[in-house]
Formats: sequence, structure tokens, C-alpha cells
Amino acid sequence: MTEAPQDEGTGTLFEAPPLAEQERMVEAVLFASSEPVTIADLEARMPHGSDAAQAIEMLQKRYEGRGVRVVKVSEAWAIRTAPDLGFLMQKETVETRKLSRAAIETLAIVAYHQPCTRAEIEEIRGVSVSRGTIDQLLEMEWIRLGRRRMTPGRPVTFVVTPQFLDHFGLENARDLPGLKELRAAGLLENRPPPGAAPLGTPEESEDDDQSELFEED
Repeated sequence: MTEAPQDEGTGTLFEAPPLAEQERMVEAVLFASSEPVTIADLEARMPHGSDAAQAIEMLQKRYEGRGVRVVKVSEAWAIRTAPDLGFLMQKETVETRKLSRAAIETLAIVAYHQPCTRAEIEEIRGVSVSRGTIDQLLEMEWIRLGRRRMTPGRPVTFVVTPQFLDHFGLENARDLPGLKELRAAGLLENRPPPGAAPLGTPEESEDDDQSELFEED
């Protein structure tokens, strides 16, 4: 019996499925995944020879103007609600994670100055940062450990995570809004009340001013 010739370039008897079918595969994976998926992960699941990047591009165009969009989160991709329809999802919040003022400030410093060390965070805030504050943000997976600095003691640095970017609908940290946008969105207080200690003064406690500004779905 004569064997069917193999494709010398791929070493397989099978060709990649049509792009339309690859697009359906990518759509299915992104829809079912609770986390953003990278191109490499998509191609590892798809038949040999598939082009996940092109399928993603096709899927993005298909969802333009729809209620959900295909968005890039760091180096991965996900299906997310269109930003202008976010108000419809407000009743879907199942847990409110309270953050102290110290945690909010620490998170903001990491986001805007990453990678930064604990000493640099404390220098910017003007007060020490408790281990509990860092641990809480690590537990929420909104920050993670970065590379060690090549300085005496080789301190670790902190950077924001893809989960943080995904929660706030950002592709990368460069898309972070300015102070005016943060205040307009209610994520920053305009000014402390009269008589209150300014941010970063020694009178501030790490546990003061609990805030519900950040909600976790």
C-alpha cells in the first residue's frame, strides 16, 4: 500500500484549517477562558500550522461596534465588555475589596513608577510601608515581584500585573490616566478635609481611611 506523501515543511499529513475556522477556535477559547490568553497559548491548542495572530485580527474586526470587544491585555488577549456599556455590569460585583489609603497610594506609586523598590515607595510617600500593605496587593495579584536592582543589597522591585491592567481595562501601564482623569472617575480624593494631615506626613497611619474605591469582580 502506498502511503500518502507528507508535507516536507510541516511533517504532517494535515493542513491548517481555514482561517474562518481558526477564528471560531480563537473565539471559543477566549470566551471560555477566565484569564487573558497569549498567542503562543492559542497556537498550542489549535491545529498545527494555525495562525492565531491573524485569527485574532479577524475576530477583532468582527466584534467592532458590538457589546463585547477583543482586547489586548499586556501580551495576552481577552473578550471584554465594551467600555461604554460597563454601567450595565454594576450589579455583577460580588465582592468589594477595601483598600486603605496606604494601599491605594502604594498601588498608584507602583503603577506610575514601576519598577520600584520598597525604599523608593517609602521615599515618595514620606512614610514607611507596612508589610501588610504589600502583602495585600500581592494577594490580590495587582502587583508582583520584579527584577532585583543591581545595587547594594539587591532589593526586589515591584510592578503591576496583567490582572491589574485587565481590571481597569488597560493594555499596558502607559495607558494609565492622569490625575484629572483619576479624580473625575472618583479614584482619587480632590483634597483632604480641613484639618486633616496631608498625604505622606508622619501623622498618617497605614490603617487609616479605609476606601472602597477599588472593587474586585
